[in-house]
Order: sequence, then structure tokens, then C-alpha cells
Amino acid sequence: MALPPLVEPAAELTKEEVARYSRHLIIPDVGVDGQKRLKNAKVLVVGAGGLGSPALLYLAAAGVGTLGVVDFDVVDESNLQRQVIHGQSDVGKPKAESARDSVAEINPFVKVVLHQTHLNSENALDIFRDYDLILDGTDNFATRYLVNDAAVLLGKPYVWGSIFRFEGQVSVFWEDAPNGQGLNYRDLYPEPPPPGMVPSCAEGGVLGVLCASIGSVMVTEAIKLLTGIGDPLLGRLMVYDALEMSYRTIKIRKDPESPKITELIDYEAFCGVVSDDAQQAAAGNTITPLELKQKQESGQDFLLVDVREPHEYEIVKIPGSVLIPKDRILSGEAFAELPQDKQVVLHCKSGARSAEALAVLHQAGFKDAVHVGGGVLAWAREVDPSLPTY
Repeated sequence: MALPPLVEPAAELTKEEVARYSRHLIIPDVGVDGQKRLKNAKVLVVGAGGLGSPALLYLAAAGVGTLGVVDFDVVDESNLQRQVIHGQSDVGKPKAESARDSVAEINPFVKVVLHQTHLNSENALDIFRDYDLILDGTDNFATRYLVNDAAVLLGKPYVWGSIFRFEGQVSVFWEDAPNGQGLNYRDLYPEPPPPGMVPSCAEGGVLGVLCASIGSVMVTEAIKLLTGIGDPLLGRLMVYDALEMSYRTIKIRKDPESPKITELIDYEAFCGVVSDDAQQAAAGNTITPLELKQKQESGQDFLLVDVREPHEYEIVKIPGSVLIPKDRILSGEAFAELPQDKQVVLHCKSGARSAEALAVLHQAGFKDAVHVGGGVLAWAREVDPSLPTY
């Protein structure tokens, strides 16, 4: 069922705005009143990356009067495959500033407010407070739970989206929804997955156009909430499979066991970005890429194991490494392939997966095993800049 509009209509539309939004104005369900509400709306987009890019472009094109952008990252060339708000000339530029400039090209009537900071428990409430609606397109669990809890504490609705490889999900969460059917992200995912269990897009990849598919659904939900039209995805999870070209919705119910949210917490610790075992294993057993290079040049006898996936190994590899994916080490399947008479050195893309594998090796008796901090990305940065990165 439709919910009451989130915002009151603005006083008027100018002649220029009427011309710009004419295709909205002639839709009976939107009309002048709906467009005035969009003009008066303040929407915060958390992340100007894969999902934030199409969301910001279409929110701006739709005429949302004020757009907030939370992002502290800079544009990297690897972003351009999917983050369409940025261009080649923006590489090295702060994403928030690049997004602001693109929005200005799309719609000069939109005010853009930049929050170029790392969103955390200390600043989230202050940043969220002045907005009517939040869009969360971030790709890590710590920030997702932070956005959820801050929105709950402030009574704000928010649209959540997630993407991975060929699949995407979208839902609307609003604990204080006026229809009494409020839900929050913890009703869908009460607890985060174990560290390393769910790879990020940086580890597992994402089809670039999937961002447009899911981002456009998120903006559609935002427009419905702001103007009070249609049936929002409150209490429903939309799941999209690009390979099957299928959409399905799943009913979400309130979790009676979900604890009441009363404060913001340490979300990095809550989500365990790296497990305690991995942190303990890596402490004192981490070498730098330069130290690995020295071990190779001095002729030391050791086995360098790349714990990434085969498709990653094809992109770039450290010379002399052999591929044994992390899951084969975690299951114990690969133990027979590891030498007992010489040191094992592990590496992955950036160091997190190899630390998890290192903890398992230590428990299995490979006590002198170490891993390379920063992984192959650090190797390419510090030892061989000619290598590609991803």
C-alpha cells in the first residue's frame, strides 16, 4: 500500500522547471504536486560508487532539490567500468567532487552537499539528521549496519541496495513506518556473516550494468516514498538475477528476537572485518613485498602460495607463486600439497584472505608460515609497478 508522502510540496515550480520536468508533470500520479515534493526533498546517498552513481544521476534528473553525498574515496580507473558518474578525466579526483560536477551537468537546479568523510558512529547521526531519506549503496557490512542503526535512531526511512556478480537486491527499511509495518535491516540479516565468508565486489567482481539495474530500482523506490505513490518495497526484498533476467520478491517479517537499537556501536568490531584468529596469526607473521623480494633474490627455499581464485590469478600474479585457492586451505584439502620441510608464504589480493588462510595453517601445524601484507596489490605498487592491478 502507498505511504503518506515524506515531504511537503515546494511553493512553486519555475517556468524552466515546468519545461524540464514536463514528462513527470503529465503523469497523473506525479503531476505538479509530486514534482513540487521532489523539489522540496533532501536525499542522502551513502557512497558515490557503483550504486551511488546511477542513483545520484537519476535523483538529480528527477528534480530532487537537495542531494547529499557521503564518500571519502578518490576515483580509480577500475571504477570506470561501472561507476558511470565519473569519467576518465576524474581519475585521482575525490568521488564526492566528481559526483557533484556530474550532477551539475545533469541538473543545475539541484543543490549538492558534500560529506567527504568516513562515515562512522561519531558522525552518522549528525550527517543523517537533516535529510528526509537515505539511499545506501555501500558494499561492506559494517557500513550497512551503521546506516541501518542510525536511520532507526532518527526514525528515517532508507532504501538499501546490494550487488554481486550478476545478482542484486533492493528493499526499503523504515522502523517507524506510519502503516505500523516497519522493519529494519536486522530483520533481514540479524547478524553479519563470518569474516571472509562473503566476498566483496572487489574480490568477487560485478557486472557493470548491474549497477544501473539495481540503482534505478532504488531511485524508483525513493521517488515513490517522497511523493507518496505506489507500493514501496517495505517488508519485501526484491531479488534480481541478470543471467536469468528474472525478478522475484520475498516477504520480510519482523524478527521478534531482534534487540532494540538504542545506540551506535563499533561496527568494524561487530562485523569482524578480519576474524580474531586471522589477526592473531598475522601479528608477527606478516612480511612486506620488499621482504618477499629479498627472500626470492637471496635464494631462500620456500613455497609462495597465492590463495586467490583462478580468474584472479589470470589477471596478475607474483612470479614464482603457485595457486591454491583459500577455500581448499580452509577445508584442509590442500594440506597434502604443502611442504613440511620448508616455509610456506601466503598472499592474496590485499592481505585479508591470506590472513584467514594463515590462521588455519598455524592451527594445522605449519607454525613458520607467514603472509604478505597488502598482497599482490602492494607487490605491484612497491616492487613491480608494471604489473596490472584490479
